[in-house]
Amino acid sequence: MELYVLPLGDCCCDYEVIAPGVSDGRRVHIPVNAFLVRLGDDSLVLVDTGMNRLHVRDPELTWRGTPTAEALVPVMRKEDSLLYRLAELEIAPQDISYVINTHLHFDHAGNNDLLGGAKFFVQRDQYEEAKGNPSFPNQYWDLPSLSYELLDGRTRLFDGVEVLPTPGHCEGHQSVVLELEETGTVVLCGDAVYCSDNFEHDAWLGQADPERARESGEMLRKFASEHDAFMIYGHDPVQFHELRRAPGAAYH
Repeated sequence: MELYVLPLGDCCCDYEVIAPGVSDGRRVHIPVNAFLVRLGDDSLVLVDTGMNRLHVRDPELTWRGTPTAEALVPVMRKEDSLLYRLAELEIAPQDISYVINTHLHFDHAGNNDLLGGAKFFVQRDQYEEAKGNPSFPNQYWDLPSLSYELLDGRTRLFDGVEVLPTPGHCEGHQSVVLELEETGTVVLCGDAVYCSDNFEHDAWLGQADPERARESGEMLRKFASEHDAFMIYGHDPVQFHELRRAPGAAYH
């Protein structure tokens, strides 16, 4: 099994969006990534799909006219579109067999519409919270062309691929655990843990439900300790530069 980190641009925001109380007032660019997993049978799984590719030309596409338009600004070059990143690996959207959405926010499900041939895995609680909810722009993912399998809790999806419920960022958030032969266990936290400062400064107030988010984060940290796992945080601007990134590198 192989894991590719696909860089899909940034969001410009105040640091308190991801770690309140640490560097409040500092404007930063936080990374937005998707993750491509090649299973042992060569089938392809995409974990999250990033921000919609049309943000390259129109950063205000999703949030124009709302307070979020200034608070969270997409910054994307043409190279940061999901289509471009997949093409770098000689992969077309129709080659993707499965998509795991950690949740359905615009920066994690923004290109779901490209993947009509895939089966999508989402926690039932998240799907029900997001449907019709403007905080989860439905135009990117609630489409009749897409097929969702709704999960109820911890689920082993494939050999070496499991999802863990990690609510707090939103209802029904899930994180993804991968078992790689060389690297060992990798935990894709999604937005259950934005960055290492959440742990180091007990900074969880940026989450929808801070107490549940703290519990989910601590559960993941305990899981990672018990399994000697490498945790990849959702939007950590420091960790991002330490990751192996596609197309030049992968985790095996």
